Amino acid sequence: MAILLMMVLLVFGALQGSCGNTASPSQSVLVSAAVSLTEVLEDVAEAYEKASGEQIVLNLGSSNTIARQIVAGAPTDVFISADVRQMKRIEDAGRVNPRDRIDLLTNQLVVVVAPVVTEDLVSLKGLLIPSIRRVAIGDPSAVPAGVYWREYLESSGLWEDLLPKLVPVSSVRAALVAVEYGTVEAAFVYRTDVLMASRSRLAFAVPYEEAPSVVYPAAIVKQARNRDGADRFLTYLRSPIVQKIFEKYEFGVLTIRR
Repeated sequence: MAILLMMVLLVFGALQGSCGNTASPSQSVLVSAAVSLTEVLEDVAEAYEKASGEQIVLNLGSSNTIARQIVAGAPTDVFISADVRQMKRIEDAGRVNPRDRIDLLTNQLVVVVAPVVTEDLVSLKGLLIPSIRRVAIGDPSAVPAGVYWREYLESSGLWEDLLPKLVPVSSVRAALVAVEYGTVEAAFVYRTDVLMASRSRLAFAVPYEEAPSVVYPAAIVKQARNRDGADRFLTYLRSPIVQKIFEKYEFGVLTIRR
């Protein structure tokens, strides 16, 4: 939540010309994106600004929250969602043209555990041990990571068994924070989130072939106030330079061409 609040304040400041930001809308691109992209997009934005001289303003949060804001008319130039479902939501609302959308990245579902968990997990059934009392998960009815995880657990026959231990939270990063600070003993996150962990450890990764397809689509929003800048940034996201940045943070790149 702290990350989301900070980014919302930055966006508000950018739109109002406050916080020392003198860039006009035509000189900046407002990118609203899944919070799991925080660090990689910070690096991408820095590289883009150096290459183009055009400023990127990041608004980061849970994809479902951002999608709801866009549907309600919130200003956004580019939307990068952590799942197809939320992108479809704004397409259905007439906020995105399908031809302005691409499937950009993929990710892997993993479990991280707190230091108090000393047992090795050879499968997800290991989460049923008594020492693991709580498992954080992005809200499985809305947050993309939670939706992916619920789908996988249901297909594996473990959803009902694990349900009493699940602690729904507002985003995948909130799940990571919960396990990092010992509020829960385990958390369902993405592989890329593990790079941000300092206390918890990777315990189990779901094989790609067994998991739901995790896809991050990106699109120009119809009400973009800087359509040309949005188009340039979307093109940049598929450049070889940016591909290397994505791979550094362990995202899978689905395409580098437009």
